[in-house]
Amino acid sequence: RKAPDRLPKLIQAHREALARARAGLPKNTRVILVGKSMGARVSCHVSLEEAVAAVVCLGYPLRGINGKLRDEVLAAMKTPVFFAQGTRDPLCPLPEMGRVMKRMKARSELFVVEAGNHSLEITAARKKSRGLTQEAADRTALTAVSHFLVSQACPS
Repeated sequence: RKAPDRLPKLIQAHREALARARAGLPKNTRVILVGKSMGARVSCHVSLEEAVAAVVCLGYPLRGINGKLRDEVLAAMKTPVFFAQGTRDPLCPLPEMGRVMKRMKARSELFVVEAGNHSLEITAARKKSRGLTQEAADRTALTAVSHFLVSQACPS
């Protein structure tokens, strides 16, 4: 695997994709950015430059592979943001995410996937002990995203 493009290039590519998407939408359509891992981080950066209704982060990488804390963009955000994080995600220790969220200006909500990893996949032991399937766990997370968007980010 090769390394992903640098952040400025990723942000620019996402802004261009957003512009293309908006070109086909009615003028005042609310746009929600959804990203997984690096895509979540890039979506947060894009929200600093583009008007979007909300950002949904699935497995936000609060810590880089090198261990560096990546919270600057979160502190700068004003757009409502939803985080879905697994309890076994080494890139986002939940106590640390809680401290970051307390410092954020933007409305934010955290949904915790018990026994979930960075990809929100739950362990086989958790599935067996709770009689769960991955599909059921994913459905629960999607319901939480929906509630966030309806109640906080995109009220009618």
